[in-house]
Amino acid sequence: MLGLFLFVFALQIIKSGAKGLVPVLDGLQVEGPINAVGFGWLLAYAALSGSPVAAIGITLLAGGTLTAPEAFGVVGGSRLGASFIVLAVGFVLYLRRKKNADGLYIGAVALLTTFTTQGPAIALGLLSLHYGWLDGVAFAPPATFLDIIDRVYGPPVDLLNSLLPKLLVFLTGALVLLGSFAVFDRALPQLEAEAEGINRAFHALNRRPLMFLMGCLITSVTLSVSISLTVLVPLSLKGYLKREHIIPYVMGANITTFIDTLAGAMLLGGQSAFTVVLTEMLSVAAVSLVLLTALYGPYSRMILAGAHWTTARPRNLGVFLAAIVTVPVALLLA
Repeated sequence: MLGLFLFVFALQIIKSGAKGLVPVLDGLQVEGPINAVGFGWLLAYAALSGSPVAAIGITLLAGGTLTAPEAFGVVGGSRLGASFIVLAVGFVLYLRRKKNADGLYIGAVALLTTFTTQGPAIALGLLSLHYGWLDGVAFAPPATFLDIIDRVYGPPVDLLNSLLPKLLVFLTGALVLLGSFAVFDRALPQLEAEAEGINRAFHALNRRPLMFLMGCLITSVTLSVSISLTVLVPLSLKGYLKREHIIPYVMGANITTFIDTLAGAMLLGGQSAFTVVLTEMLSVAAVSLVLLTALYGPYSRMILAGAHWTTARPRNLGVFLAAIVTVPVALLLA
């Protein structure tokens, strides 16, 4: 309950202070969806998480700071940068020889799966926004519900606006948002990889469609890809899951990880924000389903071969890490 209260409070603060970020965006020359993808990607690196950055993107849209394609770019970029910290820490541990390369390999599979699905999904989503394919899909919370939010959160947000400049209001909202996700993480139960029931369940679900659905389900409950992978990685290392079955699991997780962002869009009461997040989810789902059904054989071999090359030598992993930092910087400066 505390995490939910802070989450909604943070969105209201960020929306109120969104205008304060305009000089920052102008200084970084964030204009258009390509720049926005790079901005969201790098911001996810800095936040060490994707969900808060996606929430910031749709809140900036609701506050009038970003256009719908730009907000979509931030949301898509947040997914691309969400798992960077996992591979970065794994790289340091690998160089120090404190762990073998197996865990690092699984992290590389997850990242490569995300990159190769999210890239086409961003292009498809921008096309959808341009032609308005989902404009007719609408959902608005009851007006009474929005009135209650205004009554509860309006006075403290107004107080912050009277005490702080707009940029500091925005930064305060971002900190509260990160705090809300920290509270969510602490409230969730810790799933032990050694639990016999979990082992049996994953062994029974060791099939491509079921692993996809399992990734959707676990991430929709935990609202965090990193938490849902907590069980996946050790089970894979212990041999309960085949490595190629990690791919559909990650695909499913990358779709439902936006449920909290979709909820945030509905709370903000903006149709454009709702459309942006729904477009992201459906675009990722469409690309993932095509890869799972029509192209899974060559696609899975490509991902596994790429992960093998990435983790074969420290030099290869260093090149990979350099590339996934250079690309978002190039997009931001394009």
